[in-house]
Amino acid sequence: MKKQWFLLLLLFTTISFGFVRCSKNDKSSDNARIELRLTDGPADYDAVLIDVQSVEINTEAGGWVSLPVIHPGVYDLLQLNNGLDTLLCEGALPVGNISQIRLILGNNNTIVVNGISHPLQTPSAQQSSLKINIHQSLQAGKVYKIWLDFDAGKSIVVQGNGGYLLKPVIRGFTDLTNGIIEGNIQPMITLPVVYVLQNNDTIASAIPHANGYFRFCGLPAGSYTLAIVPSVPNFTTLIIPNVTVTFGAANHLGILTIVP
Repeated sequence: MKKQWFLLLLLFTTISFGFVRCSKNDKSSDNARIELRLTDGPADYDAVLIDVQSVEINTEAGGWVSLPVIHPGVYDLLQLNNGLDTLLCEGALPVGNISQIRLILGNNNTIVVNGISHPLQTPSAQQSSLKINIHQSLQAGKVYKIWLDFDAGKSIVVQGNGGYLLKPVIRGFTDLTNGIIEGNIQPMITLPVVYVLQNNDTIASAIPHANGYFRFCGLPAGSYTLAIVPSVPNFTTLIIPNVTVTFGAANHLGILTIVP
């Protein structure tokens, strides 16, 4: 009899444990997963070092939700251009719409110019956080990638006293707006800067790698003009019109040659 009671108790415990485990799985299936990545536009500095401490996302269902940064601390933005990025944080969020992402910065923000490090002052209105508008509808069980494109060049203001001010210009984009243009520029002795234009407005810019490679990410589908501007005299700006961006495909332009 004692053995029968023991077997019944064991069976009840197993069923109860399985019920609890299923309940937890059902609850987690109501969430979506977010991968938040940091990338950067170019800047003519030695380094731009940003101290990222935490991330918060404004959700329709739960208000501001905090996601822990994988490696809280200093990121050199200039190491994250031409298509390179780094995983900033990831985690579960309730389904529904998200509208804003908030970066919480620390105090260790610096810029290196000609080998000399300078502190990056932050306006008082932005010292607590930086808000980036991003609109995405989250569905249960899906994984969403979001990129924060931190434009280092546009984010630095040189002050009259020789100091440097950080006024971040950050663009958020998702898989749905991740159109890509890439190519290789020769010769690199021209020190070119590449611009993406649409309706005469500059959408993005890039400084190619030493081998001439450049890459633009996060472009909505459409038609663009590419302007490749040499930084040395006696070379001509190269204009490439009607560059098409299609969702889900990279438009590789091959080798683009700047001529005298």
